[in-house]
Amino acid sequence: MSKFIRAIAFAAVSATTILAATGCSVARDQQSVGSYVDDSAITASVKAKMAEDKSVSATAISVETLKGVVQLSGFAKSESEKARAAEIARTTKNVSEVRNSIVVKP
Repeated sequence: MSKFIRAIAFAAVSATTILAATGCSVARDQQSVGSYVDDSAITASVKAKMAEDKSVSATAISVETLKGVVQLSGFAKSESEKARAAEIARTTKNVSEVRNSIVVKP
């Protein structure tokens, strides 16, 4: 019986933590849960495409999405890498705008 109570307590704490984490993100950005999930899917898709593209360093470029607008930041080795990262983001489904703040390292 003790294990059962601990399992229920653990599940309750886990659920509360997950709801609090996603709830805070949604409330802070004034997004609905649906748009938050859509933005997360866009971010994941852009990052996956960058990881597949050998001309872009996916680990050096950060991708964030808010209401369909993708914000790129981080560092690129060349102007062509910066432009390619923006092109990848722009051609990803459900992206309405791309803001490219990637800095080209000399």
